[in-house]
Amino acid sequence: MNTIEQQLWDYIDGNLDDSSKKAIEEKIESNAEIKSQYEDLLKLNLVFDGMDLDEPSMSFNRNVMESIALVPAPVAMKTKVDKKIIYSIGGFFVVSLLAILSYVFYNANLEMPQFDLKVNFDFNLEKYITPTAIYVFLFADLVIGLIFLDQFLRKKVAQK
Repeated sequence: MNTIEQQLWDYIDGNLDDSSKKAIEEKIESNAEIKSQYEDLLKLNLVFDGMDLDEPSMSFNRNVMESIALVPAPVAMKTKVDKKIIYSIGGFFVVSLLAILSYVFYNANLEMPQFDLKVNFDFNLEKYITPTAIYVFLFADLVIGLIFLDQFLRKKVAQK
Protein backbone atom coordinates (compact mmCIF):
# COMPACT_ATOMS: atom_id res chain seq x y z
CA MET A 1 0.00 0.00 0.00
CA ASN A 2 1.53 3.31 -1.02
CA THR A 3 1.45 6.43 1.12
CA ILE A 4 -1.28 8.24 -0.81
CA GLU A 5 -3.56 5.21 -0.50
CA GLN A 6 -2.88 5.03 3.22
CA GLN A 7 -3.61 8.75 3.53
CA LEU A 8 -6.87 8.31 1.61
CA TRP A 9 -7.96 5.47 3.92
CA ASP A 10 -7.13 7.61 6.96
CA TYR A 11 -9.13 10.46 5.39
CA ILE A 12 -12.14 8.18 4.79
CA ASP A 13 -11.94 6.79 8.33
CA GLY A 14 -11.57 10.30 9.80
CA ASN A 15 -8.20 9.59 11.46
CA LEU A 16 -6.39 12.73 10.21
CA ASP A 17 -5.82 16.05 11.93
CA ASP A 18 -7.06 19.29 10.35
CA SER A 19 -3.87 20.22 8.46
CA SER A 20 -3.48 16.74 6.94
CA LYS A 21 -7.18 16.65 6.12
CA LYS A 22 -6.97 19.94 4.19
CA ALA A 23 -3.86 18.75 2.35
CA ILE A 24 -5.60 15.54 1.23
CA GLU A 25 -8.71 17.49 0.14
CA GLU A 26 -6.51 19.74 -1.99
CA LYS A 27 -4.80 16.70 -3.56
CA ILE A 28 -8.17 15.12 -4.34
CA GLU A 29 -9.46 18.31 -6.00
CA SER A 30 -6.27 19.01 -7.96
CA ASN A 31 -5.30 15.51 -9.17
CA ALA A 32 -7.78 13.46 -11.22
CA GLU A 33 -5.95 10.17 -10.60
CA ILE A 34 -6.10 10.63 -6.83
CA LYS A 35 -9.77 11.65 -7.14
CA SER A 36 -10.64 8.43 -9.01
CA GLN A 37 -8.67 6.40 -6.47
CA TYR A 38 -10.55 8.19 -3.66
CA GLU A 39 -13.91 7.39 -5.28
CA ASP A 40 -12.92 3.72 -5.68
CA LEU A 41 -11.93 3.53 -2.03
CA LEU A 42 -15.24 5.16 -1.02
CA LYS A 43 -17.17 2.53 -3.01
CA LEU A 44 -15.08 -0.23 -1.42
CA ASN A 45 -15.74 1.23 2.02
CA LEU A 46 -19.50 1.23 1.34
CA VAL A 47 -19.30 -2.42 0.26
CA PHE A 48 -17.43 -3.26 3.47
CA ASP A 49 -20.06 -1.42 5.53
CA GLY A 50 -22.87 -3.30 3.81
CA MET A 51 -21.40 -6.73 4.53
CA ASP A 52 -22.75 -8.75 7.42
CA LEU A 53 -20.20 -10.28 9.71
CA ASP A 54 -20.33 -14.03 9.92
CA GLU A 55 -20.88 -15.38 13.39
CA PRO A 56 -19.48 -18.74 14.46
CA SER A 57 -21.85 -21.58 15.19
CA MET A 58 -23.23 -22.07 18.67
CA SER A 59 -20.97 -25.04 19.34
CA PHE A 60 -17.80 -23.35 18.06
CA ASN A 61 -16.43 -22.69 21.54
CA ARG A 62 -17.12 -26.24 22.67
CA ASN A 63 -15.55 -27.72 19.51
CA VAL A 64 -12.40 -25.65 19.94
CA MET A 65 -12.06 -26.60 23.60
CA GLU A 66 -12.53 -30.29 22.78
CA SER A 67 -9.89 -30.17 20.06
CA ILE A 68 -7.48 -28.47 22.45
CA ALA A 69 -8.15 -31.13 25.08
CA LEU A 70 -7.14 -33.84 22.59
CA VAL A 71 -3.71 -32.29 22.00
CA PRO A 72 -1.13 -33.73 24.41
CA ALA A 73 0.32 -31.32 26.94
CA PRO A 74 3.79 -30.07 26.09
CA VAL A 75 6.62 -31.74 27.95
CA ALA A 76 9.22 -29.62 29.67
CA MET A 77 12.27 -29.36 27.50
CA LYS A 78 15.43 -30.69 29.06
CA THR A 79 18.52 -28.94 27.82
CA LYS A 80 22.06 -30.09 28.23
CA VAL A 81 24.50 -27.52 29.57
CA ASP A 82 27.95 -27.51 28.03
CA LYS A 83 30.58 -28.59 30.56
CA LYS A 84 33.00 -25.96 29.29
CA ILE A 85 30.68 -23.26 30.60
CA ILE A 86 30.51 -24.89 34.03
CA TYR A 87 34.29 -25.33 34.16
CA SER A 88 34.89 -21.74 33.10
CA ILE A 89 32.54 -20.37 35.77
CA GLY A 90 34.14 -22.61 38.39
CA GLY A 91 37.60 -21.59 37.24
CA PHE A 92 36.66 -17.93 37.50
CA PHE A 93 35.57 -18.37 41.12
CA VAL A 94 38.68 -20.40 42.00
CA VAL A 95 40.95 -17.75 40.47
CA SER A 96 39.00 -15.02 42.28
CA LEU A 97 39.34 -16.80 45.62
CA LEU A 98 43.05 -17.39 45.05
CA ALA A 99 43.53 -13.71 44.17
CA ILE A 100 41.74 -12.61 47.34
CA LEU A 101 43.71 -15.10 49.45
CA SER A 102 47.03 -14.00 47.96
CA TYR A 103 46.10 -10.34 48.57
CA VAL A 104 45.33 -11.13 52.21
CA PHE A 105 48.63 -13.00 52.67
CA TYR A 106 50.57 -10.22 50.96
CA ASN A 107 49.11 -7.54 53.24
CA ALA A 108 49.08 -9.63 56.42
CA ASN A 109 51.54 -8.98 59.22
CA LEU A 110 52.98 -12.41 59.98
CA GLU A 111 55.31 -11.37 62.79
CA MET A 112 54.89 -13.38 65.93
CA PRO A 113 56.59 -11.68 68.84
CA GLN A 114 56.19 -14.56 71.20
CA PHE A 115 55.43 -18.11 70.24
CA ASP A 116 54.50 -19.99 73.38
CA LEU A 117 52.71 -23.18 72.51
CA LYS A 118 51.20 -25.11 75.36
CA VAL A 119 49.17 -28.03 74.15
CA ASN A 120 47.23 -30.17 76.56
CA PHE A 121 46.60 -33.63 75.12
CA ASP A 122 44.54 -34.72 78.08
CA PHE A 123 41.08 -35.08 76.58
CA ASN A 124 38.11 -35.58 78.81
CA LEU A 125 35.76 -37.49 76.50
CA GLU A 126 33.02 -37.63 79.10
CA LYS A 127 32.79 -33.87 78.84
CA TYR A 128 32.05 -33.99 75.08
CA ILE A 129 30.19 -37.26 74.66
CA THR A 130 26.96 -36.71 76.53
CA PRO A 131 23.68 -38.55 76.07
CA THR A 132 22.28 -35.51 74.25
CA ALA A 133 25.18 -35.50 71.78
CA ILE A 134 24.66 -39.22 71.13
CA TYR A 135 20.91 -38.69 70.55
CA VAL A 136 21.59 -35.82 68.12
CA PHE A 137 24.11 -37.97 66.25
CA LEU A 138 21.71 -40.92 66.05
CA PHE A 139 18.83 -38.67 64.94
CA ALA A 140 20.95 -37.17 62.13
CA ASP A 141 21.98 -40.70 61.04
CA LEU A 142 18.34 -41.79 61.06
CA VAL A 143 17.28 -38.84 58.85
CA ILE A 144 20.13 -39.49 56.41
CA GLY A 145 19.25 -43.20 56.34
CA LEU A 146 15.58 -42.45 55.61
CA ILE A 147 16.53 -40.11 52.77
CA PHE A 148 18.79 -42.80 51.29
CA LEU A 149 16.03 -45.42 51.65
CA ASP A 150 13.51 -43.10 49.96
CA GLN A 151 15.83 -42.53 47.00
CA PHE A 152 16.56 -46.23 46.74
CA LEU A 153 12.87 -47.17 46.71
CA ARG A 154 12.03 -44.45 44.19
CA LYS A 155 14.65 -45.82 41.82
CA LYS A 156 13.22 -49.32 42.18
CA VAL A 157 9.70 -48.08 41.43
CA ALA A 158 10.92 -46.05 38.46
CA GLN A 159 12.67 -49.11 37.01
CA LYS A 160 9.42 -51.09 37.06
